[in-house]
Amino acid sequence: MPTGTPHRVGSLLGAEFRSLWVDDDAAAGVAKASTVFLVSPLLRALIIEAADIQGREDSGGYADRVTALILDQLRRAEPLPAALPWPRRGVLLTLCEALYADPSDPRGIEEWGATLGMSGRTLARRFDEEVGMSMRAWRRRLRLFKAIELLGGGLSVTQIALELGYSSTSAFTYAFRSEMGHSPQAHRRSLAGPAGAGPNHS
Repeated sequence: MPTGTPHRVGSLLGAEFRSLWVDDDAAAGVAKASTVFLVSPLLRALIIEAADIQGREDSGGYADRVTALILDQLRRAEPLPAALPWPRRGVLLTLCEALYADPSDPRGIEEWGATLGMSGRTLARRFDEEVGMSMRAWRRRLRLFKAIELLGGGLSVTQIALELGYSSTSAFTYAFRSEMGHSPQAHRRSLAGPAGAGPNHS
């Protein structure tokens, strides 16, 4: 995230987080806007190492070399679909918080409009204007992000499909592959990495 971007971090299943604070000049070539990256096993190991050696005496420049490798890996990291936009207030915030809490909620635009006291057409227009994408696209991206976290949490693909409200495992697999370019099973295998140290997301 660019310097000065308001944000907050959370996890569905509990996670250990490490944050990198990178000088604007050093971050040149990484990303100009808020971006979600796939963290490779190497980058993950380097971040853990950087956190572990922080504050230690280092006369040989080892920490600088670790930092340089981290920056190189960030420049090579694969971007994932853009972050999930979020309304700041009002009925749309209520709607998005409800869907985040229960992504399997089956209500469509008309039913949600009735719940929030407006027509489905009005809700659709306001969602596009305030969030920058359709409610349907937003829900699809929400489910993708939750799927990625649930895959890392050890749930089976069938359990995840049910948790996210898909009609079948195959429907979930198709939706995931359409966004990510590979199946949920392939993504789970990649989490282990070649040496058992899986990618995470940051």
